[in-house]
Amino acid sequence: MKKTNVSIIGGSGYLAAELLRHLLSRDDVEILRVSSKDHIGKTIGEVNRSLWGCSDIVLEDIPPQECAAGADIVFLAMPHVITATVAMELFELDVRLIDLSGDFRLTQLSDYTKYYADQHPCPEWLGSFVYGMPELYAEQIATAKYVANPGCFATCIATSLLPLANAGLMQESAVKVVALTGSSGSGVHPQAGNHHALRSNNLKTYKVFNHQHTPEILQTLSAAGAGQVKLDFVPVSAPIARGMMSIAQLAMPAGITEAQLRQIYEAYYDGFPLISVLPTGMSPEVVAIKNSARIEIGVEISEAHSDGSKTLCVTSVLDNLIKGGAGQAIQNFNLMTGYDNSYQLDSLGMWP
Repeated sequence: MKKTNVSIIGGSGYLAAELLRHLLSRDDVEILRVSSKDHIGKTIGEVNRSLWGCSDIVLEDIPPQECAAGADIVFLAMPHVITATVAMELFELDVRLIDLSGDFRLTQLSDYTKYYADQHPCPEWLGSFVYGMPELYAEQIATAKYVANPGCFATCIATSLLPLANAGLMQESAVKVVALTGSSGSGVHPQAGNHHALRSNNLKTYKVFNHQHTPEILQTLSAAGAGQVKLDFVPVSAPIARGMMSIAQLAMPAGITEAQLRQIYEAYYDGFPLISVLPTGMSPEVVAIKNSARIEIGVEISEAHSDGSKTLCVTSVLDNLIKGGAGQAIQNFNLMTGYDNSYQLDSLGMWP
């Protein structure tokens, strides 16, 4: 069996741990190197304890080009701005990149400078990465040299609305979204936002109407067929380590039924076995998909209002570190190496 040579730059975070967990079990992958600025000289099992005894790979502080030498695909698992700076050193190499940061997701520099940083290290490269959402861009991902992995909120929210956009049901829509996320989304380094004493038994909003995934969601929906969408997005910090739930509400035309909408969703996601559109009366639950690459979507519609319109509520859940992060990167890796996007990602969630 021909193996794909892989390196990871930024190997000490939660997303890197998930990448390694999935890649180490594959016979078709050879992990060449894992570089990091933290925990230098330690094995990946010493840093990511679930990997203890699985490999003797050591974290190295080496230049990006040295880490990428001989690799077919390199995963970039670092924060934004840092990632773009590193990527600039790799563009001249004959290597494919999967970027898990937000540096190359957006096509408009104005969106990046508003939501991410005052300046982009290489703005001329915006729009050159294929957006790594298999449910929208599978064919382009398969042949791409550079892939920008979507954000967790963007994945959860956009996948809950893509079928509507594709069906022409999101023209001048006003979408209200409340989405809750686990503490692992704040990253591996301790900070006030994920400190257990404040996170446990607590709920709080943050970045109200101003989350960095907002333009990414709008960009994705527009590419799927939506037009002039207004999005009000309220993120919520939830007292769980893993998992994410999005609750989106928007108006639907008079006369449309829940059965029709459910048929639209089921048709759109036919061929995507990791996405389940739940039947009437069954609600998506985080515990059902935690530790898996799966998404559950629930579709419910209100009775007609006085003007005849109805309100659609679409609920979706995913694991923010897997389908919302590293697992989606593995889906993109699968497509780039000739497999179906769900290859070796069909593990079930853990109940409870």
